Amino acid sequence: MLPRVTRVLRGSRETHDVRTLELETPEGVADFAPGQFSMLYAPGVGEIPVSMSGDPARGGLVHTIRAVGAVSNALAGLRRGDTLGLRGPFGSAWPVEQAAGRDVVIMAGGLGLAPLRPLLYQLFRGKRAYRRLTLLYGTRGPADILFGRELARWRKKPGTDIRITVDHAGADWSGPVGVVTTLLEAGQFDPGNAVAFLCGPEVMMRFSIASLSDMGLPAQCIYVSMERNMKCAVGLCGHCQFGPVFVCRDGPVFRYDRVRGLFGLREI
Repeated sequence: MLPRVTRVLRGSRETHDVRTLELETPEGVADFAPGQFSMLYAPGVGEIPVSMSGDPARGGLVHTIRAVGAVSNALAGLRRGDTLGLRGPFGSAWPVEQAAGRDVVIMAGGLGLAPLRPLLYQLFRGKRAYRRLTLLYGTRGPADILFGRELARWRKKPGTDIRITVDHAGADWSGPVGVVTTLLEAGQFDPGNAVAFLCGPEVMMRFSIASLSDMGLPAQCIYVSMERNMKCAVGLCGHCQFGPVFVCRDGPVFRYDRVRGLFGLREI
């Protein structure tokens, strides 16, 4: 429960309201697995959960933060050498081993690409243990696309199909416009031998799951990441209770068939 003090090693601006911070690793902090998160504390302001967004093979603590509230604004405003508090890593991880020998479908909405980024690093490093990889990514507009240079590099990898759509675009955008589910097409993957990883707003994940299910992907082959209302990260405060589970303790990565009955229920 006690945060360790860490410092910002470097920061980079991803978009007008999103920054990525690389932090020094305090003594005693364990290596992280793709999908896990940290609790970051801005002194005198507060604490929020932020997913790991770096390369797990390189180690280090990398977090991508959107400045939308008091704490996230304070964290996004930190510069090299500034201090902050750190707890973690916490939570369940993406089951990378499930991709072995299968087609992989990754669907991300907005900032949801950040928690999926460590998974992508690990998949690409796995010497093509999977068959095909399809990344479908939706954002508000072209200026909100995260990790643009990496996406361009990943597009060149064999067996990789990366498609990006935006909600709104001007004359300078020639790509698709619409919700991320419009990028799904028959033939992108074999529903009988595929696994899907989803992260984004819950409404986006609900519609994406429905589309994947309509294409024949079983519920037990779909994994979702949820970072909702987490406060303590150890299952004590109850803020992130999701029916019988706690997102911080039992998640944030869940196999969809285990939480299917909770999606879309009011007051949950």
